[in-house]
Amino acid sequence: MEITAEFDQPLAFTVAAHHVRGRLVRLGPVLQEILAAHSYPPVAEKLLAESLVLTALLGSTLKDTDSQLTIQAQTGGGPIELLVCDWQGGAMRGYLKFDAERLVAAGGTPSLFALFGGGFLAITFDQAASGERYQGIVPLEGEGIGAAAEHYFGQSEQIPSLIRLAARHVVGHGCVAGGLMLQHLPEGEVGRDRLHVRHDHPEWEHASIIAATLKDTELTDTGLSLERIAWNLFHEDEVRVETGSPLTKGCRCSTAHFRAVLRQFPADQRLEMADDDGTIPVDCAFCSRVFPIALDEINTAH
Repeated sequence: MEITAEFDQPLAFTVAAHHVRGRLVRLGPVLQEILAAHSYPPVAEKLLAESLVLTALLGSTLKDTDSQLTIQAQTGGGPIELLVCDWQGGAMRGYLKFDAERLVAAGGTPSLFALFGGGFLAITFDQAASGERYQGIVPLEGEGIGAAAEHYFGQSEQIPSLIRLAARHVVGHGCVAGGLMLQHLPEGEVGRDRLHVRHDHPEWEHASIIAATLKDTELTDTGLSLERIAWNLFHEDEVRVETGSPLTKGCRCSTAHFRAVLRQFPADQRLEMADDDGTIPVDCAFCSRVFPIALDEINTAH
């Protein structure tokens, strides 16, 4: 599927005068490919779309293409039972499991608490170069998944952040989702002081107030470029922009991968998993495909 300049390609920007950095992204074709794997009702579709935008915003900050970002929402008893998205080298995937009847009962614009019944959001960065893993876990609180992510940066990273996420259906484009992440530059960038010892951030307060004026319709406006959005917000200052690498839908499932996974189980357990034909059906929730793996292929594969 063709990737356009204004879809599925993050835009990084900095505003030196306010000591802030930001990212913008608008998902289109890639988002529709991911959503097409399942028949999601509107509320679930919007939640997953916004979560994939958040994944793109955070994942595009990774320098190493082999590094991985994972976002997982753990339910506290609400109609959303599981939400997971990940990123690796610009390839994204996402999946949402839900109770259809309870989701309908939650209404058309449910809060995070109504969707998850509490629960937690886990954001995990796996750094390929260093082999280190960083994980932050925060409560699923606020108006949306973006609010929970803001809490993550404030609590785990001590970086004042503003995150705006939006998703809607656009005529001729299907589901379109967009997002903005604005952050105060941390220590070591353009001479900033250590954030946790400062209690006044006048530049940040001014910049965040400006960014908060951005409307959901602007984030999802297919006729408004991401660069124009950044310029409209901070036109009185110098805005430096850098276009990121194109995003793709990527699922790492394959027959070879599942064979390797199954080979780690004892032979008697593999036999229990198999059907009468001697085949183990492996279901990939991300892409909604079933991979039939024959027992003799597992036993003979190298």
